[in-house]
Amino acid sequence: MTQAQQAQQIQLDIHPVAGRIGAEIRGVVLHGDLPAATFAAIRAALLRHKVLFFRDQVHLDDTAQESFARLFGDPVPHPTVPSRDGTQFLLELDSEHGGRANSWHTDVTFDLAYPQVSVLRAVTIPAAGGDTVWANTAAAYQDLPEALRELADKLWALHTNDYDYAATRVNASSDALKRYREVFTSALYETEHPVVRVHPETGERTLVQGHFVKKLLGYSSVDSAHLVSVLQGHVHRPENTVRWRWRAGDVAIWDNRATQHYAINDYGDAKRVVRRVTIAGDVPVSVDGRRSVAIKSGVRRIDGEPANQPAGAAASRAA
Repeated sequence: MTQAQQAQQIQLDIHPVAGRIGAEIRGVVLHGDLPAATFAAIRAALLRHKVLFFRDQVHLDDTAQESFARLFGDPVPHPTVPSRDGTQFLLELDSEHGGRANSWHTDVTFDLAYPQVSVLRAVTIPAAGGDTVWANTAAAYQDLPEALRELADKLWALHTNDYDYAATRVNASSDALKRYREVFTSALYETEHPVVRVHPETGERTLVQGHFVKKLLGYSSVDSAHLVSVLQGHVHRPENTVRWRWRAGDVAIWDNRATQHYAINDYGDAKRVVRRVTIAGDVPVSVDGRRSVAIKSGVRRIDGEPANQPAGAAASRAA
């Protein structure tokens, strides 16, 4: 029986949160031994709604979160930030240690086959603030004027983890942020992705942008910045977004191939801790069938400067 057929066997209690993206699923207790039909229905709902929310999954600990995430595929650790002690793949984002991702991004697009799915669990949430907003990049693409869609279909962009952190952070000079940035860029990644990729499961065209974009290939820095700004403006139009007010124990799951997200940094010195597991993705394919290419893949820094590129790393984008 196919996963689609299994999904049809069960009716989930699904409540859309916004018109174009996001749905809350009620009445499901998440764990690594979910019945195949239940998980197939969750997977189908994820492809439709792009991000799913599950309230009050307080039974989940780090091990159980990793076990549940495995249902979606092979978990992968963050390329540069060490996993939480005692776990294999779990990334902790702690506001007291630089973990405030308050700019629009898709997870880890500086890597070649960036994650397909992210599973995020809320551990400690401020009394007020700390919401997360997601945007539907498939809807954003569809909203583009025809001429702009045709241009976007042809564009390629260079993504890197060595981007301007200070430009997107409040109190960017803090020691915690500096240390986090040093770890985040301890190995350098650069990848050339199409600005529009074809989703491998739905066939939708989605925009691949966000804060890891360094520039558009073939354009000056000024022209690149203007074009990226135009495209990003369509991504995070309010019509394409959903905002979630967290409670400790909540879980959000999103299709990282069809979304961007933004963690709102409006909670001052309050503590916010969330933990994420990501699932191995696939190499993006452009509208004309070309695949993304790695330019630098894990080049270690020595005394603040990149070391020689490791053998086998691609030197240029394939024709």
